[in-house]
Amino acid sequence: MSALADVVVVAAAEAFRGDGEIFASGMGTIPMLAARLAKATFEPDLVVSDGEAFFVAGELPIGGAEKVVEGWIPFRSVFDTLWGGRRHVMMGASQMDRHGNSNIANIGPWERPTVQLLGVRGGPGNTVNHATSFWVPNHSPRVFTDHVDMVSGIGYDRAAAVGGFVARNHDLRRVVTNLAALDFVDGRLHLRSMHPGVDTAAVVAATGFELSIDADVPVSREPTDDEMAALERLDPGGLRHREVPGETAR
Repeated sequence: MSALADVVVVAAAEAFRGDGEIFASGMGTIPMLAARLAKATFEPDLVVSDGEAFFVAGELPIGGAEKVVEGWIPFRSVFDTLWGGRRHVMMGASQMDRHGNSNIANIGPWERPTVQLLGVRGGPGNTVNHATSFWVPNHSPRVFTDHVDMVSGIGYDRAAAVGGFVARNHDLRRVVTNLAALDFVDGRLHLRSMHPGVDTAAVVAATGFELSIDADVPVSREPTDDEMAALERLDPGGLRHREVPGETAR
């Protein structure tokens, strides 16, 4: 059986399947690996960056210094790509409700939060301009909550209420956690697959609202031999295992 982190990265990589020639942007180790794994295997036309200022060709291991530069993507140019819709970002969420409204700004009331987080950062622009997916390391009711304390990225209910450009470009693609892979059906969070060893009861117990769940929920697939070999090349230090609760680095 594959390690949970390997299953998680594959589930996250699947979010980029079918994207073609767009900027696949991963925020953090698991999302970055997911984009690079997709490019290295089933989605070769993806454009990925080194996380600094360059698009890179071929495979770039996490922390690798040797890179083949194929384009320049300074921070200001990211916004041109973002506004044009030619980007798919996988980012984090400290809270998310059933419609995909997400929060990375603060926990508790805006006037007097109990915890100050990152701020809204790119959440608003991402969710109204291009495909957005999420990586949540610890699936719990504190994250998947009936009400988010601050809307950093908008969900399907708010996008529909605004309409126009926002509704046309709004695309919450996938949510991957340490328990499952989820997507959205009719604007509500839907259980797409459960990772090996996880059952629906565990996912339901870890979610603070009612999920959309089919009668038969598949198990998240394990990496193929080619994907596993690519993962070892892309993450030779095993950093992915540090981001998944219950796993330690090799």
